[in-house]
Amino acid sequence: MIVKVNYHIYHEKFFTEDTDIEIGHYIVFKLDKSTEIGKVENIYRNLKGANYKSIKAIRLASDKDIQAMYENKSREKDSLIIFKEKIEEHNLLMKAVDAELEFDRKRITFFFTANNRIDFRKLVKDLASIFKIRIELRQIGVRDYAKRLGGIGPCGRPFCCISFLHNFAPITLQVAKEQQVNLNPQKLSGACGRLMCCLAYEYDFYKDANTVYPKLEETIVTKNGKVKVVSKDIFSKKITVRNSDGDVSKIDLDEYMKYNRKRWNIFPVRRTK
Repeated sequence: MIVKVNYHIYHEKFFTEDTDIEIGHYIVFKLDKSTEIGKVENIYRNLKGANYKSIKAIRLASDKDIQAMYENKSREKDSLIIFKEKIEEHNLLMKAVDAELEFDRKRITFFFTANNRIDFRKLVKDLASIFKIRIELRQIGVRDYAKRLGGIGPCGRPFCCISFLHNFAPITLQVAKEQQVNLNPQKLSGACGRLMCCLAYEYDFYKDANTVYPKLEETIVTKNGKVKVVSKDIFSKKITVRNSDGDVSKIDLDEYMKYNRKRWNIFPVRRTK
């Protein structure tokens, strides 16, 4: 079955063969080579597990396990402070973002941002001498930076990248133009400074719907003559046009289709015996 688990900052779905897990349970589980603890947020018994990572539930978390989880969170905060101090000592042009300590405390991962590649080998050795465990440094981009910090988007909801979005698809201005969104960078940009991920959610719908509509500023024919397209509304099936005198009016999609049929080269298909 598929279970959705909240661990660290993640809310991910995994495949597991352990059927005795229930919603609300805290479980200690094996993910790849690491041991983690998390809360089961949901269970999907009808989903197939081909597209999900597999986890092995070691046990239901005890009171000691949950106490250790909160202790790890406290250690992560202290470790991040040390990480920042060591960056300054080594005069590295990088910014500390976050720290993740595995549940079994065998490895700690530090996340940072930097404009260029950083040679942090000496920094890793210094950190390893302090923590006495495996050290991993991971450079992240501005989107992952916003994901780790968290926050509320302009819609009033938590960032999508925290709630459910795991993979960042490339977003371009063409995605916004296809939906006739106001191309104001301040309104289109998220907290990370990049174009908002939600612009891609309805892009395919608009792209398919726009195939039967003319392009903006395109000259089309109506029953009253030639006009230029000003805007279009795919929901009401209306097209706003402007004639040569500057008068603006609206026409139905049916009228556009009637007077602007595309010419197709249609050849009869040969019959085969």
